[in-house]
Amino acid sequence: MKTLTHMGAGLGLKPDHYAQAHDCNAEGLWFEVHPENYMVDGGPRLAWLDAIRSRHPLSLHGVSLSLAADSAPDAVHLQRLRALADRVEPTLVSEHLAWSTWRGAYHPDLLPFPRTREALVRIADNIARTQDALARRIAIENPTHYLQLDGHEMDELTFLGELCRTTGCGLLLDVNNVYISAHNLGFDAASYLDAVPADAVMEIHLAGHSRDAHGATTLLIDSHDAPIADDVWSLYGHLIERIGARPTLIERDDHIPPFDALLTERAIAQRLLASTEAMV
Repeated sequence: MKTLTHMGAGLGLKPDHYAQAHDCNAEGLWFEVHPENYMVDGGPRLAWLDAIRSRHPLSLHGVSLSLAADSAPDAVHLQRLRALADRVEPTLVSEHLAWSTWRGAYHPDLLPFPRTREALVRIADNIARTQDALARRIAIENPTHYLQLDGHEMDELTFLGELCRTTGCGLLLDVNNVYISAHNLGFDAASYLDAVPADAVMEIHLAGHSRDAHGATTLLIDSHDAPIADDVWSLYGHLIERIGARPTLIERDDHIPPFDALLTERAIAQRLLASTEAMV
C-alpha cells in the first residue's frame, strides 16, 4: 500500500468514470469515495471498487457519522464502515466536523454547532470511538460556514487543534471551505491557513463553488459544481509552500465533466505538489 508521502493529487471516483479511472496511469493518482455508497455485501459497485483498489490507492471520506451530534456514532454504521475499510485498505479515512442526525432522524446536510468546551469533550469522545472501532486514525474536515453562530467559546483552529491533541486524529484541510467561510463571515483566509498546525494536516481538499442564486446576496456556496477558482488555487499554493506537499483531492460532485477534464484540473495540483517537493 502507498503511504501518504507517495500520494499526489487525487479525484473523486464517479460511476461514469470507473473504466477510465481503472486504466489511468497518471503518477500519484488516487481516488476518494463516500463509503456510504459502498457499504454493501456485494454488487457491481463494490466489484468496481475492488478492481480500482487493485491499481490505485483509495480514500474513504464519510458524510454521515455525525460526529458533532449529542450522541455516539451509530454502532452498526461503524461496523459496516470497518468491514469496508478492512476490505479496501484505504490509505486515508476522513469525516466532517458537523452533525446530521437528531434523535433518530437523519438530515441530509452537514450542520454547524457552537464550539463550546462541552462540544469539544463530546466530539473528542465520538472521534475516539470511531478510531477505536476502525482501528485507524482518521482526519477531520474543517466545515464551511454561511452565517455567524452565537455561543462559540473558542476559535475554529483552537477547537480543531484540541481535537487532534486529545484524540490523535489529523486534519483534512479543505481550502475551498476556508475561502468560502472567510468570504461569508468576513475573516482573512490566508491568515487562517498560516495558523493551521502543519503537522496535523493529513490531506487537502480543493473544490469549486458558486454564488447563492436566491436574492441579492453575495453568499458563496460550497457547491462542488465548478472548476476551482483562481483565488483558491493561490491559497493552495501558499499553503503547501509553507507546510509541504500533502495528498490533495479535486472534488467535483455536480455538473461533472468528462474524466479527461478532471485530469486536466488534477494536473495543476500535481504540478504544484511536484514543485513543492522539489524545493525540499
